[in-house]
Amino acid sequence: MPFDFGKNWLDFSKNALTSAKVKQAENDFAKLFAGIELTGKTFIDIGFGQGLSLLIARQNGATVVGCEINPTCKEALEQTLIHFPHVKSTDIPIVIGSILNQDTVNQLLKYSNNQGVDIVHSWGVLHHTGNMRQAFQSVAKLVKEDGYLVIAIYNKHWSSYIWLIIKWLYCKLPSLLQSGLVYLFYPIIWLAKYLVTRENPTKKTRGMDFLYDVIDWVGGYPYEYASIEEIEKLMMNLGFQKLKHVKAQVPTGCNEFIFRKNLPLIEK
Repeated sequence: MPFDFGKNWLDFSKNALTSAKVKQAENDFAKLFAGIELTGKTFIDIGFGQGLSLLIARQNGATVVGCEINPTCKEALEQTLIHFPHVKSTDIPIVIGSILNQDTVNQLLKYSNNQGVDIVHSWGVLHHTGNMRQAFQSVAKLVKEDGYLVIAIYNKHWSSYIWLIIKWLYCKLPSLLQSGLVYLFYPIIWLAKYLVTRENPTKKTRGMDFLYDVIDWVGGYPYEYASIEEIEKLMMNLGFQKLKHVKAQVPTGCNEFIFRKNLPLIEK
């Protein structure tokens, strides 16, 4: 049984999301998209979760579409909308379905007259689909020529397989034992992150919350991972060039990437 990301995001939006976290998410979003115009552009968010990136993109003038496999995320989005009084829910069309499903891809393409969109954003999602390579192939189809793909993918590390087992086990346990596993790993993850970064792990970026991230880290199954080099090679084969990447803070964290489709080579 896969992890219920929708429930985790709904709980986060109801119980942990604050105006300060929204402001932080807006600032980090602006840094990520520095140099990429959003006003008047088309923007698809694959696996929008609680909806922060989707709503911030809309707030910045983009025409947006959200895609989620878990319908509970629509409820999380509605909850997050409370913090965006100038954005209407009618401005946010939602497609419920797996990015691995061609029908879902076709539905999303209809929002761009089958031409592809300017920006596809998928943050920490494609490695949870159950077939990451196919997911990359699907999102590549959604990006127009010279458009951008903005993603975050779990880094490949010797301990990644151990985490795969932990996540698989979590999803097999009854809810009471799942909670016990989360609270068992909470101090372990806190200490590990502190030893690597020398920063307080509860001070999150992008408006996130440490407890809900721990729940995701312990339970987020299906789970795949890849090295920076593997992602770069995969995207090159799909017709993309890397514009930038940010290495994960911790060994099994997410590497962040911005790719551009069919970007002409610059002569030196």
